[in-house]
Amino acid sequence: MKALLFPGQGSQSVGMCRDFYDKFDRVKKLFQNADDILNIKLSNLILKGPQDQLKLTENTQPAILLVSYSIFIIMKEEYGFNLNSCKYFAGHSLGEYSALVCSGSLKFDDALKLVKLRGKAMQESVPVGKGAMLAILGSEISEIEKNIEEIKKDSNLICEIANDNADGQVIVSGEIEIIEKLKNFLKSKKIKSILLPVSAPFHSSMMKDAEKIMFEKIMNTNFLNPQIEIISNVDAKPNKDKDIIKKLLVDQICSRVRWRESILNMKKSGINEYIEIGPGKVLSGMIKRITKNVDSKNIKIARMMLRIENQALNPKLSCIPDKSGNINIQIITPKKCAEMVPTKNG
Repeated sequence: MKALLFPGQGSQSVGMCRDFYDKFDRVKKLFQNADDILNIKLSNLILKGPQDQLKLTENTQPAILLVSYSIFIIMKEEYGFNLNSCKYFAGHSLGEYSALVCSGSLKFDDALKLVKLRGKAMQESVPVGKGAMLAILGSEISEIEKNIEEIKKDSNLICEIANDNADGQVIVSGEIEIIEKLKNFLKSKKIKSILLPVSAPFHSSMMKDAEKIMFEKIMNTNFLNPQIEIISNVDAKPNKDKDIIKKLLVDQICSRVRWRESILNMKKSGINEYIEIGPGKVLSGMIKRITKNVDSKNIKIARMMLRIENQALNPKLSCIPDKSGNINIQIITPKKCAEMVPTKNG
């Protein structure tokens, strides 16, 4: 069984989705629709930049949603991708909104407005310079939790695990003073850590103001029960109840992203194939660190070569992976599903 994965912030790059945009009028219309809904030139930011504007949280979030949804629509409408072959949809942080749109739970227009507001609210929830995020590499999460407890013994400052991404890849959020203290403490134990170039301490209790804003907007937005079960970031469990999904989306703002647990739980339930729908290959890389003996696939927009050729009867789609495992679509048949060549993991 398959699961579709949708990336979050950090996967963006100027020029993402250019190949799809150039080849498909459907994508052009989606981009124009997004511009009109948000009253900004989001399409120009995605296709032309500048990078410093694209990476602003309130622009990044709707941009990634738009790109992921565009890819999904083309896979479904032009290549005949069979949703019945998928058991779960899962999105990393922001990507959960993409998963909900693609599963039919949330309208695209409503999702764009929500993630635009989400980005703005998260950006403004904490004054610049007050919070920070630290990536910790090569340590188990249990060890990191002990280290956090150690440095918080004589402090009331906030320091929390924000992302449990994969084995040896954990992100911590909190107030800048204690994050720097944690970094120095880890250095003394020869544990590698990197301060991330972000503007706020996402997925921590410091996001309470953003949570309040999103509570009102999410609760007043119409959701449907999704066609495909959604794996929530908050509890790493599948859900198909629209009311529970709305609550979990609100909780997600201040909660840990349990991505490693999500992948492991899906594998336990029979998932052996993961397909990343969106820009980049961040999630595919994480899977390789989380589990073995599964297939992971990604569609990296910057490298995808789309060439539609007039052919005789029964043309077919040829997909050839490059050395990095990215899939290059060379010949595309409308209404025919891509027979994607897997990148074997393990």
